Amino acid sequence: MAVQQDSFLTLHYRISLEEAAEPVMSTFGDRPATIQMGAGQLAQALEQCLIGLEEGERKLFQLAGGQAFGPRNPQLLQRLKRSLVDEHSDRSDPVKAGDLLDFPRPDGGRYAGVVKEINQDFALIDFNHPLAGQAINFEVELISVL
Repeated sequence: MAVQQDSFLTLHYRISLEEAAEPVMSTFGDRPATIQMGAGQLAQALEQCLIGLEEGERKLFQLAGGQAFGPRNPQLLQRLKRSLVDEHSDRSDPVKAGDLLDFPRPDGGRYAGVVKEINQDFALIDFNHPLAGQAINFEVELISVL
């Protein structure tokens, strides 16, 4: 059976940067993932790679910079007041560059951003997806299609 737009899948997958030896994410060597196509569990570009694959198939997709997680958007780099950052962080652990913080959205959802710089007055937060603009390898082993 081939993967379609609304299929349920069980698969192993690995996402790695084109030039990196270590994967960013991998289910190989662990439990496989089970996803529903179209539910947003994988980026849309990654789901499109899966369409038409057959059970048992293993394939490597090479996606150009920005193709999988979109291009980097400079407008998503925001300077926020330190007081707002402190309000949305664990006060027992000081905020530092590289930390991932969550901020509330007006609709009740959450925005996640990575702290790029921080001082006593402001923090520079990057709300781009961490893999935005990056060329990636997406390796898939399709176990079953329902």
